[in-house]
Amino acid sequence: MVIQLQAPLTFSQAARRFFADALAIIAVLCGGSALAEDSPVAPEQAPSTIHVAQLGEGDDDDDEAPQPLPPVSVMEQEFSTQPYNMPTPPLEPQIEGILKRLNALEKGGGPKKPDVNAELKKEFDVNDGVGDWRDLSGDKWAVKLGGHMQLDSINWADVENPPVPAYNYVEFRRLRLLADGVGYGVYDFRLQIDIEPEGEDNVTTPVTVIKDAYLTMNEVPVIDRWRIGNFFVPFGLEQVTNDTNNIFLERSIPTQGIFTADREVGMAIYGVDDAKDFTWTTGVFIDSLSEATKERIDGNQGQRVSGRLTYLPYYDEPSNGRYLIHTGAGVLYTHDQDEQARFRARPQIHEGPFFIDSGLFPAKSYTTGNIELATVWGPFSVQSEMYLSNVDRINDEVATISGAYVYCSYFLTGENRIYERYGQHGAQFGRNVPYSNFFLTPGGCGPGAWEFKARWSNLTLTQLDSGQYNDFTIGFNWYWSDRVRTMFDWIHPITRYGTTPYGPQTADIIGMRFDFNF
Repeated sequence: MVIQLQAPLTFSQAARRFFADALAIIAVLCGGSALAEDSPVAPEQAPSTIHVAQLGEGDDDDDEAPQPLPPVSVMEQEFSTQPYNMPTPPLEPQIEGILKRLNALEKGGGPKKPDVNAELKKEFDVNDGVGDWRDLSGDKWAVKLGGHMQLDSINWADVENPPVPAYNYVEFRRLRLLADGVGYGVYDFRLQIDIEPEGEDNVTTPVTVIKDAYLTMNEVPVIDRWRIGNFFVPFGLEQVTNDTNNIFLERSIPTQGIFTADREVGMAIYGVDDAKDFTWTTGVFIDSLSEATKERIDGNQGQRVSGRLTYLPYYDEPSNGRYLIHTGAGVLYTHDQDEQARFRARPQIHEGPFFIDSGLFPAKSYTTGNIELATVWGPFSVQSEMYLSNVDRINDEVATISGAYVYCSYFLTGENRIYERYGQHGAQFGRNVPYSNFFLTPGGCGPGAWEFKARWSNLTLTQLDSGQYNDFTIGFNWYWSDRVRTMFDWIHPITRYGTTPYGPQTADIIGMRFDFNF
């Protein structure tokens, strides 16, 4: 039988065709005559005439017997479907579209939403942030979740005891969760909380401590970056470098909690020149809010005002900063909220006795200046800061106190410290990256990166009748990857006569840490 394709029929045409064909077949089987002229099939749609008996002329059993069926050739001719001269759309484009959609589904995703800011982002990348202004209100937040864990083991190997209360301990130094992101072309934010049960000094019950909680607007004319919330007060190189990027267990003696402030609630503005060799920062903050509550109900809130300048006299562009010289200077003014000042330091561990402590004394304010120096010369690096502070005591003379540190490191495996010219908090050191991660598999192994380190730090409080404290530390870091490392510090504190509260003391402390972040 010859079958010819025809164009798709409408519903009414298909119905009429169905009934016509059905009647024709019944008539053939019953030996009837040709279809009546009032058949519902139009002449141009009806099949070729078939000579069969007239239907509907009698129902008696004596009617004429049915006629035999026509030959097969006649049936093929009579029931062949004639083609329709209707336009048919091409199938190839439709089939190609279906195949494309199927391929996209097989690859795990359908068509993606176009990036409305793609051209703008490309323009700013090419022109290093210089381009025509466009409204990016159609952009959305892109959020990344992360966190880090630091597990410490501290052992006092030797100490003149009593009276020093030297106790070994194991603790989670930091357990933190964070969310940060960018959006709308100019904004970024960070929310970070510490869930370590003992979040801050003098807190013995489990608390959730607020660390970073800020919003930043970037690409602001003249000032470039504006930030509000809770974040590092911009003062000091070691202080603004994140703890996961510093190379010792704890920051140096004169840094955190002594001359530099930690995270505070306030706002700051940041700037950088086109060559990214000069940065400047200034901010206004509230003095010493508790990290556990982050609120103060008092008529006197206390203030901190800070400023920081950095300059890169040398930066090797071809090696992406494998060789550089960093300089900087800053000032921090503190109007004390409760007019009670105190300066004290532990031997560069998180828990344990304070080897030097001035005790509380009345003071209105204190102003601190510092100088920053650092160099990276291939695998070798040196970093140093010096601090000088004038303390405006109440009913007493202005006291001058000072401190300093210097440390060096050397990568035995050839890597170098990573420097960020304009990082999260301005000029700072970033995350070190091994040439080869540490791994052990049946097919081979990788060494990771090995870094040797040594440090001296000092705090002098003689004008507060509290003596002087020096600290020597040597150790090494083993980087399994850029986000996993183990650390070893041997710490040797030394205090002189007249140092409160324990007088002359020496000790040896072994500190170890397992540190990973994501």
